[in-house]
Amino acid sequence: MNTRLALTGARIFDGDRWHDDAALVAADGLVEAIVAPADIPPDARTLDLGGGILAPGFVDLQVNGGGGVMLNDAPSVEAIRTICAAHAPFGTTALLPTLITDTPQITTAAIHAGEEAAAAGVPGFLGLHLEGPHLSLARKGAHDPKLIRPMTDTDEAALIAARKKMPVLLTTVAPESVEAARVAALAAAGVVVSLGHSDAGYDAAMAYAGAGATLATHLFNAMSQMGNREPGLAGAAIDGGTFWAGLIADGIHVHPATMGTALRAKRGPGRIFLVTDAMAPLGTDMTSFTLNGRTIYRRDGSLRLADGTLAGADLDMISAVRFMHRAIGLDLAEALRMASAYPADAVGQGHRRGRLARGMAADMVALTDALDVSGVWIGGREVFAEG
Repeated sequence: MNTRLALTGARIFDGDRWHDDAALVAADGLVEAIVAPADIPPDARTLDLGGGILAPGFVDLQVNGGGGVMLNDAPSVEAIRTICAAHAPFGTTALLPTLITDTPQITTAAIHAGEEAAAAGVPGFLGLHLEGPHLSLARKGAHDPKLIRPMTDTDEAALIAARKKMPVLLTTVAPESVEAARVAALAAAGVVVSLGHSDAGYDAAMAYAGAGATLATHLFNAMSQMGNREPGLAGAAIDGGTFWAGLIADGIHVHPATMGTALRAKRGPGRIFLVTDAMAPLGTDMTSFTLNGRTIYRRDGSLRLADGTLAGADLDMISAVRFMHRAIGLDLAEALRMASAYPADAVGQGHRRGRLARGMAADMVALTDALDVSGVWIGGREVFAEG
């Protein structure tokens, strides 16, 4: 059976630069080369994309649900498979199903489901993101305050054990609920630690960066803000070069002017990357759903509790890319990097995903000139085709 595929007819963005009049060749689930059309191997199955753009598949590090399913409500391999499949038509080829603060029993079930999904090789599954329960009540957002609690030895051991069974395990914590020594132990074991849902100040956030925290969860949301004398967690995420920061680019969670200011100010090598923070309605016509027994309403492009509190986002990744390009004025290449290369780098997966180079996963998205998704491949296998 011939597994070599050549994609032609589109302008190719490899994550670093553009290639015109070129073809991408993939074999055995990996990118083999970007070549001139005349150099396509004779045994390759050629597919002409008929114009548009071929880019690295998107990587989403914060996905609470999709396809009508919330991970909290159904922490199972089947739910993870449904969520991954729901995001593929929007260009996402690797994601972290995200568990919002819940009971120890649900958290354990989600971890086991993630381990099983990794073992089964569920397409699009990159690992898990546990957003809580070790957060700050002062910045709880839509998280159920009754379920927020400090991290224990048992919690720490469970995270370390789970990390051995999946490519990525990310946990969002607040310094108010987790000691720096625990962050150091988690980071040493390969767990990606993100700070979020926290009222911690700049100095505390930088101290936790020193202990091993490397991300900030949904920049500007559910965290202490920048002020004239106290830069807060938001300021630390921007000023701290080791921090990578997720951004919900829907124009609702963060004002466009604030996004632009943060992008210009961000100190490297850490970057700001895109997340959807998507919930169950993605890919459906649902108008409401429940989380921890509370109803969340889908209205006017947002998801909110009855009191108006934002609860995740009604957002997909290609829409976030379009927003950054069109509303913020970001160069298209940079907007694409924010959805692919940067999140992959943020969780130590930049050697495998987020770019189209020899030996990288053949995770690709085909876009029209209007930036609509026309095709998606995961490991060289087509998982979505327009029409």
